[in-house]
Amino acid sequence: MPKVINVVGARPNFMKVAPIVDAMKRREREFTPLVVHTGQHYDAGMSAAFLDDLDLPPPDVFLEVGSASHAAQTAAVMERFEPVVIKEKPDWVVVVGDVNSTLACALVCAKLGVRVAHVEAGLRSRDRTMPEEINRVLTDQISDLLFTPSADADENLLAEGIAAERIRLVGNVMIDSLYKHLERARTSAIKEQLGLADKSYGVLTLHRPANVDEPETFGRILQALEKICEQLPVVFPVHPRTRKTIAELGLGTRVGRINGLRLIEPLGYLDFLSLYSGARLVLTDSGGIQEETTVLDIPCLTLRENTERPITVKSGTNTIVGTNPEKITAAAFAALNGTAKRAGNIPPLWDGHAAERIVDALLLA
Repeated sequence: MPKVINVVGARPNFMKVAPIVDAMKRREREFTPLVVHTGQHYDAGMSAAFLDDLDLPPPDVFLEVGSASHAAQTAAVMERFEPVVIKEKPDWVVVVGDVNSTLACALVCAKLGVRVAHVEAGLRSRDRTMPEEINRVLTDQISDLLFTPSADADENLLAEGIAAERIRLVGNVMIDSLYKHLERARTSAIKEQLGLADKSYGVLTLHRPANVDEPETFGRILQALEKICEQLPVVFPVHPRTRKTIAELGLGTRVGRINGLRLIEPLGYLDFLSLYSGARLVLTDSGGIQEETTVLDIPCLTLRENTERPITVKSGTNTIVGTNPEKITAAAFAALNGTAKRAGNIPPLWDGHAAERIVDALLLA
């Protein structure tokens, strides 16, 4: 019976690991799953809320790494994860996404000769200034199995010299979580608490250092929001790092003056799913939201110059707008007045069964 360590490091990892662990637990005679939380991003209240929302059991091991520079954090994860692998002797370690914990744990496995599988492999933005891109590329190079969400990811891996027999197109495991919990999310009271009606508001998420650490860049985004909020109120669950940056850059007064921009605390998975699934428009610099809005057929404006998820632009509802205020507002108004061109198609295998395909592949490998 294969023992599998499933690694979570940051909040987006929970939504990817939960369906995999759930699928393994349903097949308890075939798998012994363990969950290791590195603590890369950790808030006791938020982590507990995500575990409850996603029906994910408490982690078997919590490494308590905490925040640090990229190098220090990656090293700390490696140092603390290695003894766990040596003790548990897993048959597989499953890493997901592109955070520092993903690469760190994959490196430990490569050094110890333990097989590692990368979920969400093959995504590429072609932007090597993004730490996530470095994590993705290196993790894919050293993983034994590469589980891809879409055909373009397979093409990226093959172009990089990855052997075809290491690649498995399984679909998007985040969409498993979306489909499983959407009805529960609709019972959330968050919209009622905020006084919101479906399709009467927008949602903004903003956390990438390239957007929130540079006063000029952040200012351009605010300039666009000043115009958009004249036509549509926008709810902004503020990442703790972003809230800190707003204060440090002296932008608090300007943000506070934007009529229609409503700052709220970060939300748990179900409350946030409830919030954005009812939105008329989503603006984000996140990755997963591009995918989720594609499935939900919600116009999404990505506040970046590129995306590692081009399938959401080609097949879905996503538009790359960068940080040019004119481009952002033009795309927003086109979405609001219905003139924006959207494919509105759900990519193949984004059907809620990616986790089952993953565990099947692990069993056969």
